Parts: sequence; structure tokens; C-alpha cells
Amino acid sequence: MPRALKRAVDVAGAIGLLLLLLPLLIVIATGIMLTMGRPVLFTQIRSGRRGVPFTLLKFRSMTETVDASGRLAPDSLRLTPFGRWLRTASLDELPQLWNVVTGEMSLVGPRPLLPQYLSRYSEFQRRRLHVVPGITGWAQIHGRNALAWEPRFEYDVWYVDHWSLTLDARILARTLVCAAKGQGISAERHATMPEFQGSLEAALSTDLTVRQPSDP
Repeated sequence: MPRALKRAVDVAGAIGLLLLLLPLLIVIATGIMLTMGRPVLFTQIRSGRRGVPFTLLKFRSMTETVDASGRLAPDSLRLTPFGRWLRTASLDELPQLWNVVTGEMSLVGPRPLLPQYLSRYSEFQRRRLHVVPGITGWAQIHGRNALAWEPRFEYDVWYVDHWSLTLDARILARTLVCAAKGQGISAERHATMPEFQGSLEAALSTDLTVRQPSDP
């Protein structure tokens, strides 16, 4: 029953916010077209609950600038002033309200990450996949992208173990404060969150599995 209530709150909240923020969404879309051109939205495959892939929506904040070899330039060079403002105010995340409506995401939960990270999780970190990912979460109000990966996952799993509607309400309230202050937008010395390469625990677990002697 509590999970059904959480879903009802998600749908009502997401639809209500989409209608309320429609003028702002139009202004942002127009700003992106004027400063970066089309497309307005950035789409990327992310891992949802139990690792099921889905298409995450965001407002575009970077250009498609390439280097001399034809590869995409570093994020720091592609991030535009308008895009940086969107990220600072967390406005680039607003299209994910539609992901909430469709049930792929929740208003609150661990952030959905890239599918290639699935094989890099330790058993402990994999527990973050037990719930629907969210637009904001326990890790986001404790540092967001400024957090290193290990403590970020610890916050995610803590949320999974202690979830309640009251906790969700606390997180949503704190998110508004963090967004207003522009806290934790990027990791130190990075324009965006650096790639998760895997944890020592997961690496050791894989290594031990590989080294297991075969059955006689």
C-alpha cells in the first residue's frame, strides 16, 4: 500500500508540476534553440529498477563540438553559459517529470546511472537497483555530484533500507534548498560527474571468482 501511495504521489506531483511549469519549459526550450540549436532535449539510456534500461530525458546543456580527430570535445568545452545556468539551477532535469509520469522514474530515489556501470557494482551497491530511480534522492541532498562515488552509493543504499513517505517529503524539501543554492553541481575539477570505474570491493570479488579453481 505505501508503494502504491508513493506512485500516486509521483503521478499527481509530476503532472501538476508539468502543468504549472509549462511557461518555464517553453522559455527554456526557446533559450536552448537560440543558443545551441536543435535538438532541445538530450536523451540517454539509463538503468532503471532491477537494471531495466529506459530513455532518460534532460534539457540539452552542451553543444556537439568535436575535436580535430572528430571525437566529442571534453564536457568543459561543450558546456555553454546557458547550459551551465540550467545545471546550476537544476532546470535541465525538468523533462524527467515525464519519465515519472510513465513510471520509469520517481520523484525521489537513487539517480539512474549508465547501463555499463551495472557490471561494476559491488553486491552492496547493486541494492540501489531495488527501487525506482528518482529525479532527486538522499545522495543529491548530501552533496550531489560533488560526492565521490563510494559515499554516493552508501547514501543510495541507506535510502533503500530506510524509505518512507516522510523521508521522501524531507528529501523534496531539502532539494528545493540545494537547487536554490546551486550546491554540488559538479565533481571537483570536472564539468560533469566523472565516469564510475568500479569499486575495489567489486574488483576483488571479480578477481576471486576468476581465480577459483575448477572442479575436479
